[in-house]
Amino acid sequence: MKWPLFAIAAAMLGSPSFAHAWLGGDVASVQADQQRMNADVASTSTRGYTTYEMQTPSGTRVKEFVSPSGRVFAVAWQGPALPDMRQLLGAFFTRYVTADNALGAAAASRLIDEPGFVVQAGGHMRAFVGRAYIPESIPAEVSVADLH
Repeated sequence: MKWPLFAIAAAMLGSPSFAHAWLGGDVASVQADQQRMNADVASTSTRGYTTYEMQTPSGTRVKEFVSPSGRVFAVAWQGPALPDMRQLLGAFFTRYVTADNALGAAAASRLIDEPGFVVQAGGHMRAFVGRAYIPESIPAEVSVADLH
């Protein structure tokens, strides 16, 4: 009787809907993000990294910056709606929520600068913008200013 439950759990974990390209994640899951966001995607390669840009039906643009080693070292967003931050930040989501809560609701812009994790975000209803990155994972030839 335990085997059917194990088989169902294994199938769910192996399903593409559970794989997402997140900050620090693998490039192989960018397509899963595209499907989950129901977005169009375009990629461009430049100076040592590839950018995957997705446009959601709501008009939000999400960019995932991928190093030559295939890791997502930064994500950026801009648009009328916030993207799914849990999906974008992956393992960093809990740190983001903890730091964001410490800033308080009154802060219009957010700057979270912790060892190994940075988030810069701001905006208001229908106009959100931000980026998150892993400083030590940014390729040497890439500037933080390029991550927008």
